[in-house]
Amino acid sequence: MATARDSPASVFPGRALGFLTLGASLHHVLTRLKSLPEMYTALELIYDSSQPLHQPVIIRLPENGLRLRFDGPDQRLRLIEVLDFSKNALVYKTQEIAKASKSPSDPPASGPGFRHIYNRLFGPTYPGEYIPPAAGETHGIYVLSYPGVAFSFTLLHSAWSEKRDFVSLMSSSAASFAVSMAIFQGSSWSDAQSQLYTRQPQYPRSSALMGKNKESVADEVELVKVHEGGHIELMRRSSNPFSIILGETTPQDLITELGPPDAIYRKSDSRILIHGEGEKNPHGASNGGGNLPTPPTDPSDPDPHFESALTDESEEDSAPTAHQESGPLSSDCFYNYFSHGFDILVAPSSSSDRRSPGSPTREPSATGGTSELTATKILLHGNVPGSYPFNRHRRCRWVLEVGSSQASITSETAYEEISPKLKERWRGSYSSPTEEASFQRGMVLNRGWGETPGSSIELLGSWEENSTARNKPSAGSGMTNSLGNTELYGFPGLLFEVLKNGSVNCLTVY
Repeated sequence: MATARDSPASVFPGRALGFLTLGASLHHVLTRLKSLPEMYTALELIYDSSQPLHQPVIIRLPENGLRLRFDGPDQRLRLIEVLDFSKNALVYKTQEIAKASKSPSDPPASGPGFRHIYNRLFGPTYPGEYIPPAAGETHGIYVLSYPGVAFSFTLLHSAWSEKRDFVSLMSSSAASFAVSMAIFQGSSWSDAQSQLYTRQPQYPRSSALMGKNKESVADEVELVKVHEGGHIELMRRSSNPFSIILGETTPQDLITELGPPDAIYRKSDSRILIHGEGEKNPHGASNGGGNLPTPPTDPSDPDPHFESALTDESEEDSAPTAHQESGPLSSDCFYNYFSHGFDILVAPSSSSDRRSPGSPTREPSATGGTSELTATKILLHGNVPGSYPFNRHRRCRWVLEVGSSQASITSETAYEEISPKLKERWRGSYSSPTEEASFQRGMVLNRGWGETPGSSIELLGSWEENSTARNKPSAGSGMTNSLGNTELYGFPGLLFEVLKNGSVNCLTVY
């Protein structure tokens, strides 16, 4: 069985450690790590449960001596840290940086020495940064920095002097072997620290876009702009924006611009259809097929427009057919784009009002009763740590452009800030106060009673330094039961799935 001790990992300063590449998405890295259970036997996800989209997210690999830091809003890898050289065999070009212990029972292997780094690996560099010890401690930390990579050494504080040549100081017995290594984007560690989580990543979210055949891989979506009238604009990394017009954009358009879907999900969910049935729906619209009916006029009736949030995921028992690009579809289906962070419902176009202000009126199809298949709904996933569907999709960032609002609404905005802005925007757009109340009344959705996705991740719901509760899931469970409940809130053309901490876990545009 291959392990990290047997397979040396190449160090690429400012870029990567093995397959771990700076700028890679949290979803991509976790998926890759989980595909190698014999090498990465334990994974810990550390995040701030109250602000999971604003504070960094950390993956810790305790059996591999690694720690990976991601920014919160975009969930992209910003810092790779080697904390235990004895658990990693590392090479730079043809030179060995550190030699891992052959087995856990062997004496720990030490990290590289200053002379080895300075003379054989990276050569001369500028003086590093000395961090004095805390009160009562005898050793400080000396950080030796090169472009894109830095090493930390413990240094006897009594030997430190700003006037002393750092090469002779670090070559003396007062300095230890390197105790850690960091890979980052920047000319030096001091330069990288100030922009660690805000600097634009140089490399893409997926390693597939770095290969020689990247022209065959669809360009990644950087941001989704949601306009009124069912107009969604996808801003891409290196290509022109691609616009999706709900009710007009065809499956062929989607595949041409976004590539074939990662999966196609056809299983229909009828758990909430009862809320759209009965005589109280004046328009008699059907709740199937993703064409959302007019909310009921009786405020005591639950809201049928919440149905969309129940059909946003592919499941193992649905036997999805991937990469089906042509031919008529037997039923409405979702195109699952896990790598882009969204799902798109493909269904017969409808002449019914789409409810979003500014939506054009559609004429009924004149093709013998057969409507053309078009994109009718898009679900933008937040991939919020701690949420039930975490890591099914990579995070999709969006901005909601409604009216002439001066304050922007983004995927990082808490729902308590979003709600009053949208209420003001669409005030007077409803047929009655009852209809307005029916849209904006929250409905609780429990995802924790079904079969949870398999996971080997240990979830730590707070900072690594302050964590008091470590909720380790049971076998076969991805999350704890308390993480399943979310609330759904609707506005014309929009549906928000909101977690208990106020984060928007999914935005549905229809």
